Amino acid sequence: MSPSSQPEPRDLRASDADREKVVNLLRDAASDGRLTLEEHTERVEQAYAARTLGDLKDLTRDLVRPDERTGRVSPMADGLPDVEARPMVAIFGTDKRDGRWVVPAKQQATAILGTVQLDFREALLQQKHVVVQASAVLGTVDLLVPEGVEVRFTGGAAVLGSKENKVRAAPDPNAPVIEIQAFCLLGSVVARNPKRPSRWLRGFTRE
Repeated sequence: MSPSSQPEPRDLRASDADREKVVNLLRDAASDGRLTLEEHTERVEQAYAARTLGDLKDLTRDLVRPDERTGRVSPMADGLPDVEARPMVAIFGTDKRDGRWVVPAKQQATAILGTVQLDFREALLQQKHVVVQASAVLGTVDLLVPEGVEVRFTGGAAVLGSKENKVRAAPDPNAPVIEIQAFCLLGSVVARNPKRPSRWLRGFTRE
């Protein structure tokens, strides 16, 4: 399938869990007066009938919580996956994306005297091969990748910096691939797996 035929993030199918999150948000909005009873009933019906993430986002777009009205509203304030593709940029600070979010076909990540953190553990991959264009100038781009996903560093250069692939090889040859095109200048780009629990902790958990 060609990149041009890939669905837009908002056109990805919604899960039952996504629908329930919206229904809970609608209930809260009705309880504090942001929605009338009639509006609440209508939107709940639409939520259970929604097929895509975009359909669900549209039902919550105007429901800003009272404690968020004076500040910047998080794109994931409703608990749904972030469907808006945006470059990650950290300059003298940290830019982080985690939880459920839709990974675009090409994700840019730039850290200048800062840190960009990309957590793929709950991310939704639109396709089996995505590209991360990572640039670290006196900064760090840190990628947390779940097991079963292949990571490949291609192209780019490291000038007094480092590119580190600490991700364990995926056993499935057809596993999804994250290709990292990295440029480092006195900085680092690191891909790693989450830490496994210790053998002692795993045994304790089974009990």
